[in-house]
Amino acid sequence: MRTVAVINQKGGCGKTTVSINLASALAAKGYCTLLVDMDPQSHCAVGLAVPEKQLEHSIYDVLIRTGRGRPTRISEILWQICDRFELAPSSIDLAAFEQQMAGIVDRENCLKKVLDAVSEEYDYVVIDCPPSVGLLTFNALRASGDVVVPVEMGYFSLHGLSKQLDTLNVLCRQCDQKINVMVLASMYDSHTKMDREILAKLKINFADRMFKTVVNFDTKLKEAASLGQSISEYDPSCKGFNDFLNLADELMGTDTQVYRAEMFNSPQTKLDDISASAKELLATLKPEQQKQVEEPAVAQTLDEKLADFYGVHQINGKAVFSTLYPRAQTVQVAGDFNGWNPKQAEMQKVSENGKWQLQLPLEKGAYRYRLVVDGQWQQDPNNELAEMNPFGEMNSVMYVE
Repeated sequence: MRTVAVINQKGGCGKTTVSINLASALAAKGYCTLLVDMDPQSHCAVGLAVPEKQLEHSIYDVLIRTGRGRPTRISEILWQICDRFELAPSSIDLAAFEQQMAGIVDRENCLKKVLDAVSEEYDYVVIDCPPSVGLLTFNALRASGDVVVPVEMGYFSLHGLSKQLDTLNVLCRQCDQKINVMVLASMYDSHTKMDREILAKLKINFADRMFKTVVNFDTKLKEAASLGQSISEYDPSCKGFNDFLNLADELMGTDTQVYRAEMFNSPQTKLDDISASAKELLATLKPEQQKQVEEPAVAQTLDEKLADFYGVHQINGKAVFSTLYPRAQTVQVAGDFNGWNPKQAEMQKVSENGKWQLQLPLEKGAYRYRLVVDGQWQQDPNNELAEMNPFGEMNSVMYVE
């Protein structure tokens, strides 16, 4: 069984689209494939029309029971999507996984244990990871031999790519993980000069570390997702499905396997090289090449703005923290802005589904912080900016402008 984690801290890069349709393409080629959703937002279930109200159990239940010494077979939560394609869905409860597993020995290997138990039943496992660095992503990495990093064709995505590869570098140091990291160009529009220039630079800088296959921008992919279907089910004749068939072929091909073996011989050196290449590539682009495509601005109330995000943002001159912990009794924020005293920054529960928020007036500057959930200190799972602290854990980072 070969396990592939699809990881990127930056949102909007097509990570879930890649996960769903890569798994679907592998199944279409005759391989028994399992898609595991490790994102609390449960986008895989949405993208495959799995009704949320019928999800009595999710990957959260399996991981929690396994971590607490009560192994549960993943087959108890699976949904059959089509022939040879099954989904292990996520749920909002997964947001509480790190909190619930605090102090549990070997908690980073829960997913690996679950998948090892069914290794004879599947040819491929594809893991859709959350857009944050934490225990969920660490579990996915520990269970995987391959990592696919989708990157959209935009200036800012390159910065995200550099950070993502640096993070993978740190995680691999922590667990001495041997891994094959490959970059995938996604959402590529050949009609756009910017996209063509960035793709050319990616190919030059990454060479054998990048898939030759490119996932082109295709409206059919968005239409399929909106109807809760994989592209193989929605329109197997379109360009998007052909891209994912080619990606599946390349993933299975000898070129990737040879590179994978090379990676296993010196994993750290390779990851260092990849990260350096991303930074060099970012440095070659001119500021005027930045591309931002925004929807027309729509006036929103503060409450409407707050409802649109999780993580930390600046709104009306204040730093606003928003997170999701359905089972928490208390959520606090501790950082260098309050002397790392969580009692000075109590978050308020603002919805029945477990959403917590806090507004703080902060001066301009960079700040490090952590969330304290029922007394357990942890990284903000919805903030992609993070750095290692002296205790070997990750602090979340925010910039106030």
